Amino acid sequence: MYLLRFKESRLVRRARANREEIVQAGLSRRDMVRLGLLSSSGYLVTRLGLSSRTADVALAATSPPTRPWIEPLPISPIWQPVAALNPPPQVDPLPGEGRTRPHQALTRFPPQKLYQVRVKEAQHSFHPDLPLQTIWGYNGVVPGPTYHIRYQEPVLVRTYNELPQNHTGFGVPQLTTHLHNNHTPSESDGFPMDFFPSAIGGTQLFYDQHYPMQLAGFSKQFTPFGDTRESLSTLWYHDHRVDFTAQNVYKGLAGFFLVFNDKDTGDETTGFRLPSGEFDIPMIFSDKVFDSNGKLFYDLFSFDGIIGDKFTVNGKNQPFLQVHPRKYRFRWLDGGPSRFYQLFLTDLNNLSRVIPFEQIANDGNLLPLSVTVNSTLIAVAERVDVVVDFSKIQPGTSVYLENRAQQFDGRGPTGVVLPAGRGNLVLRFDVVLPPVADNSLPQTPPYKFYDMPAPSAAELSAAKTRSFTFDSSGDQWVVNNRLFDPNVVMANHTEGTSEIWTLQNDGGDWQHPIHIHFEEFQMLSRNGSPPSAIERGRKDVARLGPDDQVKLFLRFRDFVGRYPIHCHNTVHEDHAMMARWDIVPA
Repeated sequence: MYLLRFKESRLVRRARANREEIVQAGLSRRDMVRLGLLSSSGYLVTRLGLSSRTADVALAATSPPTRPWIEPLPISPIWQPVAALNPPPQVDPLPGEGRTRPHQALTRFPPQKLYQVRVKEAQHSFHPDLPLQTIWGYNGVVPGPTYHIRYQEPVLVRTYNELPQNHTGFGVPQLTTHLHNNHTPSESDGFPMDFFPSAIGGTQLFYDQHYPMQLAGFSKQFTPFGDTRESLSTLWYHDHRVDFTAQNVYKGLAGFFLVFNDKDTGDETTGFRLPSGEFDIPMIFSDKVFDSNGKLFYDLFSFDGIIGDKFTVNGKNQPFLQVHPRKYRFRWLDGGPSRFYQLFLTDLNNLSRVIPFEQIANDGNLLPLSVTVNSTLIAVAERVDVVVDFSKIQPGTSVYLENRAQQFDGRGPTGVVLPAGRGNLVLRFDVVLPPVADNSLPQTPPYKFYDMPAPSAAELSAAKTRSFTFDSSGDQWVVNNRLFDPNVVMANHTEGTSEIWTLQNDGGDWQHPIHIHFEEFQMLSRNGSPPSAIERGRKDVARLGPDDQVKLFLRFRDFVGRYPIHCHNTVHEDHAMMARWDIVPA
């Protein structure tokens, strides 16, 4: 028995060494298939020391133990603009710029705010019981600083790539930042092929992204400012480099981008009167796994997806948050790479207690009417905004944010919702701060927000129909039976038109959160039935469970160019579950 364990250990060590060598070589899965490094079953070929038997052992990485509730929840700083950029932005790409296409709207919407971002390597502590980690961060922090932007306030962000070209470990030091899911011209959207290195010939490279911050429909139907009903609120930005999105985001390249207007004002005494300031807190959830030395571990060969056993919120493992007895707005984001969350508020001293809260948004848009819920399900890249009223919690006590979705691998949750206290405790809320004024949401829920810009019968009748099927083929993920090819346009849409898309999951037990860039959609049906109240708002991610079919209505307005549709289980995305679609001039 000892000899068997010794042999397995030696095989696992060899497998790990092979994995690390390939990670450091910066090879994608498709590179490895092309080079003959993968067998038809998707494992490293046996001559490299990784058979299917040792693969299962090697994948079973378990993180070292850590103590919960040691550190407070970090709140990312608000990103501050700069007075000027040198050289000044221009329509055509500048010398030293990674951009290859002209800005579509820079002249019409000249930027009122300028930001300068430096993506660089830094040291980060996920937990005091773990060693410092080498991460990649926007301005060297995880998560990146939070933008506070207003509609009608055009923005230009200049991103410098200062990542080391000779880096070690997973990830590739080439960038393309996607502002998920802003109404953004194609050249600034963060298309997966718009990546650029840190330098060429010793010249530091950068990329200018222009965000007009205009509401959809500004160019025709709702001139000149767009449709207020389509106002976005909770967005996020992340790296989107083709084949390496999962690795680069896992390494730290993500942050929040919050948008305000004259209804969602950022002041709880005006507009919708949502909790604001220090009572408006964005949180990004990202599960991690660390190796036996406590170092962040990413396994290239978990093709179903990466599932961690440590739960970080804003880059800290199991933090706590001290709160006042009043209402808070929490913006919850599943940062992936592959785990779904079914989030409850749990009282460990009274497991039978149900603590409801108010869900006010799904993805980037406020719901037409808030919904009182006992829990909320979030797939990768989905956001939910919730209001929690801690005045209803006994002062001096704690409640826990608990994930009760049972999930063993990257296929998705099993559908089992675990009993209270049996899930993953993610964050502890301590109701220990003194009472303060609460000017937010004086009315009784449900809270009313924007009316839905629903399609008319004439629009639905005129809309072209299109289908996208998500499946696997030859050990890789496909859309309409195709691997992602950036030169293949799956669909052309004329600017100013509308379509109905059917998304079908034919991928067995796997679940796919499907993200469509640029335009939010309205869900018409899920498996032939009307969508739930939670899915009746405008969304940009559609969860596809096993054999699910959803029908969506989309409008294509204001800009032209190329955009993708893809699975946002970023491991699936990197293994080719993506397709390109274009908006063409009318």
